[in-house]
Amino acid sequence: MIEITDKQIFIDGKPQIIMCGEIHYYRIDRSEWQDRIDKLKDAGCNAAASYVPWLCHEEVEGKIDLEGNTRPELDLAGFIDLCAENDLYFFLRPGPFIMAEMKNEGIPYWVIDKHPEIVPVTWDGKQTLAKTLDYSAPSFLEETKKWYAAVMEVAAPRLQPNRGNIIGVQLDNEVGMLSWVSNCPDLTDNVVDDFVGWLQERYDEETLKDRYPFILEGNYSAIRSPEDNYAAQLHFDLGYYMRHRFAKYIDTLRSYAEEFGVRDVPFIVNIHGTGGGRGFTYPIGISQLYESYTQGPGYLSGSDIYFGDLNMESFQDLYLINGFMDAVHRPEQPLTSVEFNCGDGNFGNNFSGRLDPSAADFKARMCIAQGNRLINYYLLTGGKNYRLSDQRDDGNDRIASTGERHGFAAPISPEGELNYTYPRMARSIQTIMAVSDKLAVMNEERDDVAFAFIPDYYMTEACYPNSTRMKEIYQNLEANRSTAAWENMARAMLLKGFRYGAADIQNKPIDPVETPVLAVPSACYMAREVQEKLVSYLSDGGGVLLYGEVPLYDMEGNPCHLLADAMGVRSTGRRLAGPAYDLSVYADGWAQDRAEIRVHKAQIFETGAQAEPLFRVYGTDETCGFDTKVGRGRAIVIATPYTCDLDLFTKALEKLGAKAGLKNDSKYHGVFMTSTATEQGERFLHLLNLDGFDKEMHLYENDVKLFDGRKLELQAKEGIMLPINLTVGEVTIHYATAEIRNVQSDAIHFRLTQSEDVMALKTDRQVAPSEDYTVQQEEDMTYVFSKKHAKVDDQLTVILQ
Repeated sequence: MIEITDKQIFIDGKPQIIMCGEIHYYRIDRSEWQDRIDKLKDAGCNAAASYVPWLCHEEVEGKIDLEGNTRPELDLAGFIDLCAENDLYFFLRPGPFIMAEMKNEGIPYWVIDKHPEIVPVTWDGKQTLAKTLDYSAPSFLEETKKWYAAVMEVAAPRLQPNRGNIIGVQLDNEVGMLSWVSNCPDLTDNVVDDFVGWLQERYDEETLKDRYPFILEGNYSAIRSPEDNYAAQLHFDLGYYMRHRFAKYIDTLRSYAEEFGVRDVPFIVNIHGTGGGRGFTYPIGISQLYESYTQGPGYLSGSDIYFGDLNMESFQDLYLINGFMDAVHRPEQPLTSVEFNCGDGNFGNNFSGRLDPSAADFKARMCIAQGNRLINYYLLTGGKNYRLSDQRDDGNDRIASTGERHGFAAPISPEGELNYTYPRMARSIQTIMAVSDKLAVMNEERDDVAFAFIPDYYMTEACYPNSTRMKEIYQNLEANRSTAAWENMARAMLLKGFRYGAADIQNKPIDPVETPVLAVPSACYMAREVQEKLVSYLSDGGGVLLYGEVPLYDMEGNPCHLLADAMGVRSTGRRLAGPAYDLSVYADGWAQDRAEIRVHKAQIFETGAQAEPLFRVYGTDETCGFDTKVGRGRAIVIATPYTCDLDLFTKALEKLGAKAGLKNDSKYHGVFMTSTATEQGERFLHLLNLDGFDKEMHLYENDVKLFDGRKLELQAKEGIMLPINLTVGEVTIHYATAEIRNVQSDAIHFRLTQSEDVMALKTDRQVAPSEDYTVQQEEDMTYVFSKKHAKVDDQLTVILQ
């Protein structure tokens, strides 16, 4: 039995952490299946996953082979059963789209040949640039239903509730991504007709006539080629409709699966969007799909994490996107990651990628600390692309576009060899699984601040190329929703120890009692309803740190400055840097005594007595940042891309009422810190040294030194998860500077992290003498001091008598 509740995954009543590895069975000789499974298990995983490629299993219409009759490696049931024999759960990903570098993204050629009407047209009636199809086309859904009938016949008896090992089913893959990355929204006749029907349900006739008079005249071509006078409203209506359409598609796929016996397991929707090793565009995927996975119980969302290294440049990106996913979730939904990039980054098979061994380790540690309950390492092992029987004379006639070998970057090569990233990845998985019973019920502890998320700020997946108005809105949103706000405000908050989630201020209530302070990336455009909510929040006593621009328009470009009015300011324009103008700003008020800095833009204001100027433009003294009272609340506005000044953002948040619970006194920044806890007070302290050099520090919680005041040494590119008040068997670990590696009835195995580690234990049992450590008893505390230096030998076993 599988239950999703309280942001946890329960299997037969036990909360679980699922560490999964993607093995494409159809790309690996059947004789090598067991070898890859062995290596997955050696890494510490307790589950396997795979796409099920329609293109391979039904190359010829009506001849579905899921038993391996045409090729031994196509025996889906055999592979799932082999995983079961190895005590592994299974995560099924049957498409119909799977991407995975497959031809047609995994769709059989015959589907497209038979139903040409499902190939979308887009802006101006042109064909789309991507290999996408009309999800809602009746003929596509009819063929998909047949495919699901065949796959679910294999899956249903193997579900975990039916005493099998399948614990989840993904519905399609990266829905909407192909249209977004190509700026080619699906605008077939079928889609446009449905869109018009949706508009007629959304608006009364008079409103619809005012917004789109051409629709009532039957001129639907104006949707594909919009004029600038209605491009903005069409853009957002089309975006809202596409969210609805994707949710309807996902619901249809779920209904097919359930009709054919697959139920009582989570249905998973994966979210796309990372690119170039960063997360700036990832929330576009959330925006497109959050209605799909929050439309009812039984769904999970899964991230696609393609960051490469997690370092000082990108660490806040991963933290934020996990927060944004959680912000839009239903109360029961936990975080999961279903494409968790691992390996060395050699995607081009030309050694252009060379990721640090810490990459997968750091990302897993951060995700687990933020509440991820399932991680699927993608791609765990490479494989080979065989040639199709129906050769298309397309240059290689193979099932995929990558040549004969596939998965060059994977920790396990196409030939089954382990690369340099495997040991560190395996060590982190094993560390997580050693305490998975604790982590499975822990939640991240948070300080009194949340990062604001506005989904509509990321509704930028489709911009009509000839619309000047939409380009202007897009550019402003893209300039203010992430980039500088993430790299300056969000990064500073993490480096100074603030533990924060995110708040969906568009769709959910914001209460200053539950969320005393909001950090808000803001564009010049913001919906009237969101501005009204922020004004109410401030009036009721909330604190807002607004970074970017104070909004002056609603999302469709109509004047709307409710928030500015409430703050008592009036924007008088912008200052922009230029070839002969080195725009600079200086600090004023409580922010003064900082160096003047160069910026590329500044929004300027007239302020009354209500607002205290904090930043001014050099040469004109115009205000571009201020501190103001709004009702019982307070807003601090930084309307220029001010740099990542750690003390400035800390002071601003403290003035608004938020204080960082964790601190360190390292000479150098670059340490990520957070903590997780159970309801009973068992905890882990999670630390990452993002730099390539060692750091020494004391750690503080609420200004009190941790670990009895001992100084910690955090090794270069190292992550550690230190137990605090954690009970294992008959021992409570008051604290330890070492990680738990394994727990047995008569021993606790640790991974050392210091030149001299200490484990402070509370137990009625005696710690046996050892040449590897000394034991010191102080009242009810037993201190175990390691004699090993972690850089020489990091394994220590504390023996209990």
